[in-house]
Amino acid sequence: MTAWTIIDAPQEEVRSGELGRRLRRFNYGVVGEYPDSQPVWLSARDPDDRMVGGLRGYVFLYWLHIDVLWVDETLRAAGLGSELLAQAEAKAKALGAHSAKLDTFEWQARDFYAKRGYREFGRIDDHTDGYYLAFMMKKL
Repeated sequence: MTAWTIIDAPQEEVRSGELGRRLRRFNYGVVGEYPDSQPVWLSARDPDDRMVGGLRGYVFLYWLHIDVLWVDETLRAAGLGSELLAQAEAKAKALGAHSAKLDTFEWQARDFYAKRGYREFGRIDDHTDGYYLAFMMKKL
């Protein structure tokens, strides 16, 4: 019988230490060597330097992963969200991404993304308080 101990892994070990190296070595054996994750972070500010929108994502394995896209309520439907998304997609393409993916709750921006070419490829019904979580993707 094998015995082991499981502990919380320090961030350094996961990202660039032994665990990260071993995972990359395994992945490289399947898909070849690929670049490190590249951040795609955008911030929109008004003339008074107040944040009015932003996007947080990253490119990994040639995909743009969008974590957060937020636009201040007073500027929704003014084109800022579309501009943030377009700039993130352009930056991701320059970093080698061929596609983008994200998830969004039904009360958030599913229709916004659909109008910009994203298609739903899956969902989790009743994820939170009866609302579904949609998974969406787009070829860049």
